[in-house]
Amino acid sequence: MENELLLAIKNVLKEELKPIKSDISSIKSILDEHTRILNEHMKKLDEHTQILRALEHSVQVNKAEHDSIMNDISDIKEEIQNLKKDINKVEIITASNWADIAKLKSVK
Repeated sequence: MENELLLAIKNVLKEELKPIKSDISSIKSILDEHTRILNEHMKKLDEHTQILRALEHSVQVNKAEHDSIMNDISDIKEEIQNLKKDINKVEIITASNWADIAKLKSVK
């Protein structure tokens, strides 16, 4: 009698556990799919990280080049200002020379 009771309980438990096992199997399947999707996203994230790092490096290189160009422009601007001053001096000296030439011509 005890064995029959145990067997009956065992059968009832089996029947009761079937939906739970099915639910667990379904959850495991969903979890596996989500894990696969997450792994794909991680790969894409790694690729994007590499691209971002390459772009950051490119920005740093461009900034260095930009700074160098700005320094060159500043130097050129200073040289142009010095040339303007020199040209003004040459104009003044030339005018003085013309005045001297005019005086010399008038003495003749």
